[in-house]
Amino acid sequence: MATPREIKKRINSVKNTRKITRTMEMVSTAKAKKATNKVNAAKPYADLTRELVSSLSSLAGIIHSPYLRKPDKIRKVAILAIAANRGLCGGFNSNLLRMVKNRIEELKAKGVEVEVHAAGKKAISFFKFAKVELVTSYTSIDDKAGSKEANDLASYFMERFANESVDSVEIISTHYYSAATQKPEITSVLPLQMEETGSKGSSGPEVLYEPDPKTILENLLPMVIKTTFVKIILESVASEHIARRVAMKAATDAAGEMIKLLTRGYNRVRQAKITQEISEIVGGAEAIS
Repeated sequence: MATPREIKKRINSVKNTRKITRTMEMVSTAKAKKATNKVNAAKPYADLTRELVSSLSSLAGIIHSPYLRKPDKIRKVAILAIAANRGLCGGFNSNLLRMVKNRIEELKAKGVEVEVHAAGKKAISFFKFAKVELVTSYTSIDDKAGSKEANDLASYFMERFANESVDSVEIISTHYYSAATQKPEITSVLPLQMEETGSKGSSGPEVLYEPDPKTILENLLPMVIKTTFVKIILESVASEHIARRVAMKAATDAAGEMIKLLTRGYNRVRQAKITQEISEIVGGAEAIS
């Protein structure tokens, strides 16, 4: 049985750990709030851009854009896995990387060649351990990541798709639905899917296009792809901070429960020791008398 001094030392150690996890929880809460504000601020622009493209979807068959190329057969797929640079965020990294692994196996089972790109130190370490060759790797997806990092990634993959080095580009990242729900998902970025919204007879705002709808659509398509990358990166960063906040709160609560249990154990051992000392004193007094 542990001595009171040993238990007291362990209680102090757990208290110090609880201070750290509590501090990390507060920091993650502040960062998550800032990141979710960025996501909410970028959402209207992304939605309006896609709405404008959808209104011009009838021109998809007459414009010449490499981003609308639809291969007869998918021979090679580029997968970009976006994980975190740091740990201590629960199942954020493990759930995402498990989905990446399953997706790679699924595509290979169909005879499709897969090239893997990783963003985040945790993803890079995972693929290195799994002996999966990476075409490119990035560690710049963090709190400060934004349009610059997204545009650089988008330009690289757009070029790869345009010169037919790959037939499809997929991003596997954590999608932000709300402060309570974030899930890893597969987003097909290229080829770009043109979605029609509404019908010719539907009522809506009358739009005047200048110079002409075809030219506008050809210039909008790259913007839509880059906007998608921005949205995915911002959502991934926000989801990471939320996952870390939840994990640190759970760790703080667990430390509190452990302190309670250790304190009870300390009191029992201390009481038992006091009782034993009293018994020895009484026994000694009786022996003398």
